Amino acid sequence: MEGCDFLVIGAGIAGASAAFELSRHGRVILLERERQPGYHTTGRSAALFTETYGNLTIRRLTSAGRSFFETPPDGFAEHPLLTRRGTLFIARTDQLGALERALAEAPVAAEPPRRLDAAGAVALNPALDPGYVAAALFEPGAMDIDVHALHGGFLRGLRAHGGRLVVNARVDTLSRRGGTWEADTPAGRFAAPVVVDAAGAWCDAVAALAGVRAAGLVPKRRTAFTFDPPAGMDVAGWPATIDIDEQFYFRPDAGRVLGSPADETPSEPCDAQPEEIDIAIGVDRIETATRLRVTRLVSKWAGLRSFVADKTPVAGFDPEAEGFFWLAGQGGYGIQTSPALGRVTAGLVVDGDLPGDLRARGLEKAMLAPERLR
Repeated sequence: MEGCDFLVIGAGIAGASAAFELSRHGRVILLERERQPGYHTTGRSAALFTETYGNLTIRRLTSAGRSFFETPPDGFAEHPLLTRRGTLFIARTDQLGALERALAEAPVAAEPPRRLDAAGAVALNPALDPGYVAAALFEPGAMDIDVHALHGGFLRGLRAHGGRLVVNARVDTLSRRGGTWEADTPAGRFAAPVVVDAAGAWCDAVAALAGVRAAGLVPKRRTAFTFDPPAGMDVAGWPATIDIDEQFYFRPDAGRVLGSPADETPSEPCDAQPEEIDIAIGVDRIETATRLRVTRLVSKWAGLRSFVADKTPVAGFDPEAEGFFWLAGQGGYGIQTSPALGRVTAGLVVDGDLPGDLRARGLEKAMLAPERLR
């Protein structure tokens, strides 16, 4: 039995960021069921840093992490974590109400989103069909996130603080004895007074092993694919372009175009694979909105994004299970909220409250607490 102060289950972006922050306060062991961390969702994310995406709590968490992305700790990453991209939310005539609501709810930012007419949208993304787009919202401050560098930085920081990552460590049993959680895995037995359930799509399954009531987590499949743009068309400067009702999106990706139908198909926790119907829907929606024609797919994949009922992350101790901490339900926002949620976890676990700067941004424990779901 190997003991530690904090046992974190799941080494995707949520677990890695939490382990990184907790390792400043004690010894952390981070358990990963697969042979490599971030295999299922983190490694399949086309991540953007956008402060206009998601509900109010998500937007506040995202904004709270901006300084970390812009100036990470010394040695965290060899290259910048963010690259300027911009995000263009487009609307048809029948979607103008949704666009106006998004603009009204946009957070205060150094580079605030602005409304564009159809001509302005096409000027930013010349692939758009001017007969399709009625107006758009442009967020100039949106950035591409280097997911590999971010995830790797959290894991390196964990090790630098004396923490340990254990792979091939699927948790088979999880029980509490004498004030300590004990986990049995194929890689060994581990124990800690606090366990952090950051297992992504498997969070409810881990809770069940511990005899803890489920959070009602629903994993949902998200499909993506890449294709070549027309010959001679330079896509590098395009903003990420998203339907205002999130029915599809597309963006540049290493000289190609990455597209998605923005599907959210409920799924059991699994190694998600793309379905041909979802790919066909995504291709059709992109072709309808643009002058692009997808003649050949270069690649395709799928991942799972996990949500609870209100589509807001769950972060907090379970009120019915001593020492059991939930870090679940990040949905499609896990990458961009990871710096803030890592700090949320450490604050709640170590001090029992959110860090002061996060509270100053309007974040409250109750917004994230698991008891809100019961």
